[in-house]
Amino acid sequence: MNRPLPYHPGIETIDPGEPALFDRIADVMRAGGRAARDGAGPGGRLSHVATIAALKGAVTILPDLAPELAQGLFVPGRVYPVVARLSHLPGEDLDDRGVSSHRGLSIKLFGVEGAPLAGHESGTQDFVLENAPAFNVATPAHFLVAISTVETAAPMPQALKATVSAAARGVNRALGTVGLASANLDILGHPRRHPLSEPFHSQAPLRWGNYVAKLAAFPAGDQTDLPFDADAPDALRDATAARIATHGATFTLAAQLWTDADAMPIEDAGTAWPEALSPHRPVALLRFPPQACATAARIAGVDALSFSPAHALETHRPLGGIMRSRLAVYTTLARDRRGTAGVPTTEPAGPDAIAD
Repeated sequence: MNRPLPYHPGIETIDPGEPALFDRIADVMRAGGRAARDGAGPGGRLSHVATIAALKGAVTILPDLAPELAQGLFVPGRVYPVVARLSHLPGEDLDDRGVSSHRGLSIKLFGVEGAPLAGHESGTQDFVLENAPAFNVATPAHFLVAISTVETAAPMPQALKATVSAAARGVNRALGTVGLASANLDILGHPRRHPLSEPFHSQAPLRWGNYVAKLAAFPAGDQTDLPFDADAPDALRDATAARIATHGATFTLAAQLWTDADAMPIEDAGTAWPEALSPHRPVALLRFPPQACATAARIAGVDALSFSPAHALETHRPLGGIMRSRLAVYTTLARDRRGTAGVPTTEPAGPDAIAD
């Protein structure tokens, strides 16, 4: 197994024009959000609008971790209470029968110890994951072009979006048979799978104490191929709520350590790191016991929270241009959203702040 490369601040290449670029990204997302909501009122999220499940559980760090894995908050044997939000990508609440898009799993850990990033309160750590191993573009400049296209499509009728989604799924299935599946097509043409059967990834790297890693959450064996019927407007939420109510859910958190600076670029979030150079290695179990995860009170409580890469310990600092854009844009848009909606802008003291 290749030895992990050490973290140092010089591994990032920061363009001095990034702040202006990040402001443009935020402006495009605001405009798209206004168009998508179309009179539904201010204060809503601008992406990942639809909550599939609002979950409470715990992260248990595995015992006997190798030293290079036992970094930052990943102290062997520690248990952290967790609130999580499982969501659908689009910036509007779409009919699940028509549009099948990326899903996100955002996890907020409580009771973490260590110095937080500047501007973040101590005590919490967020991991914001998507169900693809790499981002759909490489850099923030590419993301601005991509997000401009997506936001322009926001006012399209849902029937037209459903047609686009079906076509994208078909093309991507064909490309997948020859190993050429497209991350961009997958955004609105994701396979119709049960949300709890998906693996989720940080997509871009983060500091891992003395090292660097990407983080992933892999579903437990009995979750990997759950039956899923998409023939309902809220199929994703209904299927997830039914499974969680009876069985709960378990994911293995795994770190992929940075071992090759050329094949595993820090500044290119669109490149998946090769498993052959650095396999994902288990570091913790994320468990959600049986619960009611889709009640109005539970969803309202989780929707009032902000999940952001900026909510992090310094030892888990997000890295690379896409992560730097998230640090800036998520922070700005979350402050706007929560201020407009009249909800607290401070981090909750613990999971009990969310309704059972």
